[in-house]
Amino acid sequence: MGYMPGPNIVNLSLMIGGRYFGLSGAMAALGGLLIIPLVIVLLMSAAYAHYSDYPAVSGALRGMGSVAAGLIIATGIKLSSSLKFSPLGIPLCIVIGSICFACIALLRWPLAFVLPGLGSLTFILAYWKQKL
Repeated sequence: MGYMPGPNIVNLSLMIGGRYFGLSGAMAALGGLLIIPLVIVLLMSAAYAHYSDYPAVSGALRGMGSVAAGLIIATGIKLSSSLKFSPLGIPLCIVIGSICFACIALLRWPLAFVLPGLGSLTFILAYWKQKL
């Protein structure tokens, strides 16, 4: 969602609020930064709940899903040039990426379990290969 502030802005608001007003200032800055996006997301979800039965809305959301998938694929292609610097090597990175795709897309495992699991395994493998 394009309305949510990124991690850098959240960290900046916490640092400025904390520096000038302590913990309560940090929490107030964070709340002030996130309240409007929260309201926008809640309004959008209420609108979706109300209009989700309309064919035009479901078609538009399917189209947006296709666009999001295309953007993710394009980002992956752009980032693939950095694989030549990976300590794991390109073949192992392709295998791990394929396992991740199979777990999420084919087996329908939850992303919240697959990414930390494969990420931890990949981190350990990279650390082990760099030690050798």
